[in-house]
This record gives sequence, C-alpha cells and structure tokens, in this order.
Amino acid sequence: MAEITARSRDPSVESGQESTTSREFVQGWRFVAILATLLLINAFSQIDRILPFILAEKIKADLSLTDTQMGLLTGIAFAVCYALLSLPLARAADRGSPRLVLVSCVLIWSVMTALGGFAASFLFLALTRFGVAFGEAGAVPAGHALIARKIAPAQRGLAIGLFAMGIPLGTMVGFAVGGALSDQFGWRIVLIAAGTIGLLIGLLTIVVTGPTPPLPSRTTRNEPFLKTSLGLLSSPAFRWLFLGTIFLGFAGAPFYAFSIPFLIRTHALTATDVGVSFGLLQGLMGIIGTLGGGRWFDHAVRSGRGLILAPPAILFLLASVSTAAALFAPAGWISIALFVPAMLSFSFMLPWGFGAAHLVAGPGRQAQASSLVMIGSGLLGPALGPLIVGLVSDAAAAADSPDGLALGLLIVPLASVLSGIALLIASRRIGPHLRRD
Repeated sequence: MAEITARSRDPSVESGQESTTSREFVQGWRFVAILATLLLINAFSQIDRILPFILAEKIKADLSLTDTQMGLLTGIAFAVCYALLSLPLARAADRGSPRLVLVSCVLIWSVMTALGGFAASFLFLALTRFGVAFGEAGAVPAGHALIARKIAPAQRGLAIGLFAMGIPLGTMVGFAVGGALSDQFGWRIVLIAAGTIGLLIGLLTIVVTGPTPPLPSRTTRNEPFLKTSLGLLSSPAFRWLFLGTIFLGFAGAPFYAFSIPFLIRTHALTATDVGVSFGLLQGLMGIIGTLGGGRWFDHAVRSGRGLILAPPAILFLLASVSTAAALFAPAGWISIALFVPAMLSFSFMLPWGFGAAHLVAGPGRQAQASSLVMIGSGLLGPALGPLIVGLVSDAAAAADSPDGLALGLLIVPLASVLSGIALLIASRRIGPHLRRD
C-alpha cells in the first residue's frame, strides 16, 4: 500500500516557533506503524532501565556486591549521565535528524544492556549502565522531535500520549516478565535477551520511520539556555514546583530501586512473585495515573480556581503514610497493597508537574520548563536516593539490625511529605499564572 501524505500547517507557526511553510505528514498505515514503533521504543527504554531493580538480588549475590554498590548502579551510574545528556541530545534531534538520533540511541542502550549480561565485576556493570543511560537520555526528546516532523498537529496529542504509555507498560513488563525469566534462566540471560530485542527494534525504526523532513527556517531568536533557566527559577511559583520535583526524585528512585529487594528479603518472596504482583500493579497505576491525572489537570485549569496542585500534593501525603506502614507490615501481600498509593502518586504527578511548569513558564518557554522539571526529578534524587538507602542498609547490617532496608527506605515517605508540602506552597503562587492563561 502506498503511503498517504497530507499537507498541513503547524500551529506552532502562530507562536513564532516555525515558518509558515507547509509540511508533509504521514497518514494511513505508516502513521500506525510509526506510533507502534515509538511505543515499543519507549516501553523497551523503560524495561532496560528498570531491569536491574528486579534483578538486584541475583546480581548482588553473583557479583558479591553490597547494597551501597547496588545503590550506585541504580542511582548515580544512571541518573547523572541520563540527566546531563538529555539536553544536548535534544538539541541534536531538534537541529538535525531526530530519526538518526533516535535510532542511534536505541542501538547504543540495547548493546550496553546486552553487555551487562557479561559483567564479571562492579566496574564493568557500572560502565554498561552509563552506556544505557547515554542511549536512553535521547529517546524521549528525539521521539517527540520525530512526532513533530512526521505527525500532523491534529494527531500529535494522540501520538505523544501513546509514546508516553510505554513507561507504565514497560515497567509492568519489566517487573513481571523480567522477574519470571530471571528465576528460570538467570539475570545474565535476561539482560542479553532484552538487549537483543532492542537491537531488532532499532533496525525496525530505520525501516518504519523513513527519511525525516527538514525543519522550516526559524523566525525567532533562541534565548540562551542559562538565561531562560535562571529566569524561570527566579519565579517563586516555579522554584517551589522545582523543589517539589527534587523531593519527588528522592521518593521515587529509592522506591523503585529497593522495594523489590525489600519484599524478597523481608517477606521471603521470589522474584517471580514480586515481579508479577508489583509489576502488574505498577503498570495499572501508571496507566490510571497518567491518563486520569491528565484529564483532572485539564479540568482544574479550565475551572481556574483553588490550589491547582492540591490533588497530587494530597496524594503524596497519603502515600507517605501508607508507604511507612508498608515497610513494617507483617506480611508481604500487605506491604505490596500499601505500596499502591505511592505507585499511583508518582505517575499521577507527571501531567500535573509538566502542566503546571508550562503555566508558569508561559508561551515560548514550555520546553525549557519541561527540561528543568526532568532535571529536578531525575538528577539529585535518583543519583543520591538509592545510595543513601544502600548506606543505611549496610550500616544496619553491620550493627546486626534485621530491618536495614526498611530503615533506609524511610527516605521515601519522608521525601513524599516534603514533596506534598512544596507542591501546596507552589499552588498558592501559581494562581496569578492560571488567571493570566
């Protein structure tokens, strides 16, 4: 079947983002194929990112690692590289070929994931995680740039939504399937298999996406990155929102890095048991949180009244109580059930965090605001949070305490409380921006 194309005018022209040159956008079977491929890319990006969480206990035993080293692997080894490289890779995708950037990123992280299966030392495994982070840092910006070049404006909301759906789906598959396969074949086979499938998806991307049309000439002068960032951070509303996302990182990263090892050690569950139950619940909460949170946020903006960030703030406060209770629950199934509000709160926050940042930033600075939100939630918390949990756990083990991981994971409810408070304060300062829009 021949590819059907349609000419359309991008609405970003009205804001001065692009010239008024007509563009060609895909439709028909290639539209479906591109969206399906992008969904696969984002899902496997998430799978390769979270596999060390479900495989942590087996990796630790095989390589004789400490909890501190596991915290470094799942924290600094990934977060610093991921956060710092996302901006230059985004600029490369925007100014050049997003298809080339996206395919290169998929191939790089897939090769490094597979190489992780051959690791015989902490250093080698850490280097492979740096490589995975390098590749995955460009996936989302390059995917969004490809959508902007290939998908008509009227269909971009659907395209971006389906692309984002890969996060909860990838989390669900990674935990459920990764845990089951690791029990059957071992953690090395799981990493090698995941990397191999990723390579095939990368090759599929080359075929499906096709040549990328060039960007039309720009009609506005780009404001320097540092000047825009400092301008946003000078706003009290954005500062408190940014602080809330930092606390979010300190809650979310340790939660996903150590919840499964906690359930396995404390309640003697298998990786399969935890992977299936935890993974399915996380996937379900991710879908509910992102879709429901997005619709709720749109309604809150249209209403134009009240504390706009109150819903996610209240959910974080409730999740802090349930998470603290989960760490000292008498049975594994009770702990998993009490972890559910935390799973929901992290996904529910996504549309609220980015949406509120866009409200404060105003037209022409939304992308920069999104970058700062990603850096806030993706740098300090993921880099230091798992490390702190690992240090506390190792110190408790040295003192013959049986609840080392539970004590370390108390950082999750503490950070959730602080995030909720920061969001409530930010809400009081976002009102004028809401009325302005």
